[in-house]
Amino acid sequence: MSRYVLNCGYVPLADCAPLIVAQELGFAADEGLELNLLRQPSWAALRDLLALGHLDAAHMLVPLPIAMSVGLSGKRVQTDILMLLSAGGIFVGVAAALADAMRVQGWTGDLDDPRGARAALEGAAGGRHLRVGVPFPYAMHHLLFRYLARGTSLDFEAVTTPPPLMARGVADGELDVFVVGEPWGSVVVEGGWGELILPGAAIWQAAPEKALAARRDWAEADPGRTGALMRAVYRAADWLDTPSNRALAIEILARTEHLDLSHQALDPSLTGRIVTRRGTAPVEIDRFLRFHRGATTFPWRSQAAWIGAQIADLHGRDSRALALEAKAVMRPDLYRAYIAQLGADLPGASAKLEGAMAYRTAVASTRGNMILGPDAFFDGIVYESPPA
Repeated sequence: MSRYVLNCGYVPLADCAPLIVAQELGFAADEGLELNLLRQPSWAALRDLLALGHLDAAHMLVPLPIAMSVGLSGKRVQTDILMLLSAGGIFVGVAAALADAMRVQGWTGDLDDPRGARAALEGAAGGRHLRVGVPFPYAMHHLLFRYLARGTSLDFEAVTTPPPLMARGVADGELDVFVVGEPWGSVVVEGGWGELILPGAAIWQAAPEKALAARRDWAEADPGRTGALMRAVYRAADWLDTPSNRALAIEILARTEHLDLSHQALDPSLTGRIVTRRGTAPVEIDRFLRFHRGATTFPWRSQAAWIGAQIADLHGRDSRALALEAKAVMRPDLYRAYIAQLGADLPGASAKLEGAMAYRTAVASTRGNMILGPDAFFDGIVYESPPA
């Protein structure tokens, strides 16, 4: 019998997989846990349930716990990122008519040319106001698109659209651009309503996407409980990044009680074989959605600082101050304490220069086997987080 029953919330996206797999394959049970998995219709609903204590932990957009902790989203509650759940897995897409206009501007559909896609989008927009669908204001989707558009003439507003409703928004002509996690971008393509123009990693190769989040008071109240949850999720993430496990992962996620989607809809997310335009062959995208490789699960304080600086820019606040507040949301101290018990190789530092690795690079670690990167930003900048 399980020692703990934990209420864990998630939004139905492929990158909630570590929580679902942890429960379904017994990693949670091995740690004395039962995860009561509660699917939520939106990020706002998930946020409020966690803040009010109805959820113990949640699959969450990485910027959202930062926004909650600094009082910018819902009830102000110190909410910590215990570990990351995924990196990548999102796409920037445009409505079909806008894609055609981008081709007139010389766009070739190259997924590895963010500057070219940006220039073509700017030209195709022709100064008109664009409505950009994002799943939540405090999402990497929103921050990455704003970062891509910086320094251009693009005039746009972000329209909060829950992922399952993104396709409808494009089909109904309410959205010109959409930034969404799989499998919902592929749903737009399958309907013929739009095309995918850039993976999020083309903007920032190391962009974190989802986190395992919990209120600080909950995370610190019972170290045995928190450590057990983190270890179960870590083992699930490791399992998910093993290619031979993908077919079973898709079968588990597709179940009615989880994502309730077809295997065909989920396959691109887990395999990285993405159809970007209806009627064309899939494009294979290396490292499209990552759960474990390259220390994906590690909560880097420098990544939180970059996110904090972008949120500050969004609200006209002091970027250094908010970057420092954001760094405190990441909990590498808990990660080191609990994940080390699995014999895992841990980074030697808790912050790094973001964007400095053009290639895979060996870095200092507890076991000496860690390789990170690449982690470049599309514009070549290197971000150094402010010291605490």
